[in-house]
Amino acid sequence: MAQSNSAYLPQPFLDMINQAMPASLSLDSFIAACHRPLRRSLRVNTLKISVSEFLLLVEPYGWRLTPVPWCAEGFWIERDDDTLPLGSTAEHLSGLFYIQEASSMLPVSALFYGQDRPQRIIDMAAAPGSKTTQIAAHMGNKGAILANEYSASRVKVLHANISRCGISNVALTHFDGRVFGAATPEAFDAVLLDAPCSGEGVVRKDPDALRNWSYESTQEIASTQMALIDSAFHALRPGGTLVYSTCTLNPAENQQICFWLKARYPDAVEIEPLNDLFPDAKRAVTPEGFLHVFPQIYDCEGFFVARLRKTASVEPLDKPGYKLGKFPFVRMKSAAAEQVTRAAAKSGLQVTNALTLWQRDKEIWLFPSEIEPLLNQVRFSRIGLKLAEQHNKGYRWQHEAVIALAKANNPLCFALTTAEAESWYRGQDIYPETSVLSDEVIVTFQGQPLGLARKVGSRLKNSYPRELVRDGKLFTTQISG
Repeated sequence: MAQSNSAYLPQPFLDMINQAMPASLSLDSFIAACHRPLRRSLRVNTLKISVSEFLLLVEPYGWRLTPVPWCAEGFWIERDDDTLPLGSTAEHLSGLFYIQEASSMLPVSALFYGQDRPQRIIDMAAAPGSKTTQIAAHMGNKGAILANEYSASRVKVLHANISRCGISNVALTHFDGRVFGAATPEAFDAVLLDAPCSGEGVVRKDPDALRNWSYESTQEIASTQMALIDSAFHALRPGGTLVYSTCTLNPAENQQICFWLKARYPDAVEIEPLNDLFPDAKRAVTPEGFLHVFPQIYDCEGFFVARLRKTASVEPLDKPGYKLGKFPFVRMKSAAAEQVTRAAAKSGLQVTNALTLWQRDKEIWLFPSEIEPLLNQVRFSRIGLKLAEQHNKGYRWQHEAVIALAKANNPLCFALTTAEAESWYRGQDIYPETSVLSDEVIVTFQGQPLGLARKVGSRLKNSYPRELVRDGKLFTTQISG
C-alpha cells in the first residue's frame, strides 16, 4: 500500500496506472501530482460578458489568472486573500463565471472542434451543469440543448446553475441515459456523454475517491458505460459528433469503451483525432487520437476525452415502453404571442426568434424552437424559461426570465450600489440612495440584471427567489477593499 498524507492510492490501482501510462511518464510523477493540491479554475460566461471585459472588471481584486490552453474562456485562479469564497463573489452570483475544473472544460472544446456548429445537442449526464452551461455559451443561447440528469436530487442544482448563467435554450429531462437511443433516434447533431465512472482522476479534490476502488468495480462500471454509449450513438444523426469523456484513468472505462463501439458498428464509427485540439495536446494524445490526461501532464485532474463521428445510420433500437401522457402546454397563437412579447419588451425583456411562446393554464413559457420536434418523443422535467404568470392586471415576470432576457442598456434598469446589491442577495428590500422614477425596475449591479423590483413608497420590494437568498460573508469587503 502506498503511504500518503493526502490521496489514498491503493497498490492495485497504482499497478494498473503504471501499465496504462505511456513510457514518457513515471509513476513517481503521477503519485506526486496526486498529492499536490488541485489548482482552482473558472470559466468566464460569455453569454453575459466578454473575456476582456471580465479581466478588466476583476483587475482591482489582484486575482492572478492563468489561461487554460484548451478553453479560451478558462483560467486557473490564485488569490492572496481567499477568505471570501469564489461562490460568494458578486461576479459568480450574477453568472459572470462558473467555477469549473480545467480538465472538465476539455469535452466541450472537443465537441466544438473544427467547423461543426451543432444546433441540437444532448448532454446525457448533465448535473451540476458545468458542461451544459459551457455548451450554451458556445451556441450563443441559440439552438437547443437537452440536458439530462439521472439523479433526481441533482436536477434542481442543474436548473439553478442554468438559470444563474442566463441560459434560455435548455430543456431538462430526468432519465436513465439508456433510454435516449430508442426514444429519440437520430435526433441530435451532437451528443456529449460525460459518463458516470470510477472517478480515479479526482483524488486531488477528493483524497478518499479510491477508498472502494477495485478492478472488479471498474468492470461493472464499464458495462454501464457501454450501454450508455450505445444509446448515445443511436440518438445521434448520421454525420453528427459524439464526445465520450470520463474523469477516470483506466483503459477499461475509456479506450476500451470506444473500441467496443467501433467493433459493434465498424462501418458507422470514425475516431476523430484530437492531436491539434490545443497547443501541446500531443503530450496527452494516445496513438488512436484520444486525449488521456494524466494529472502530472498539465497539473490538473485526470481526464479522458474521445471524439467520434457517426458516418452512417445503424439499426434502430426498440421503442421504449413508457407512456408520455398528455402534453400540458399549448403553443400560443400569433396574436396572443405578439401581445406578450410587446408587454415583455415594455418591462425590458427581449424575446428572441430562437424562442417560441407556450402556455399552461396561467403560466407563459418560452421554449427553444429547436427542441419542438422532440416534444412527442420524451417526457421533459422543464423546457426553456418560465416567462410570466398571467393575472387580471397583466403579467408577473419571472426571475429566471429577467436574468436571461434583460439587457443592461434598457431604460428600466436601475443600478444598485455595492451595499444595495449585497442586500438584494440577502433577500432584503432596498432603500435606494437615488430616486426611482418607474413603478417597476430591473435592478442591476456591474451592468448585470439581478432581478425585478417594484417601487412601494420609498423602497424597492425584493423579488429574489427565497431558495437563492444568501447569508454569510458576501462581496462588499472584496469590492470596497
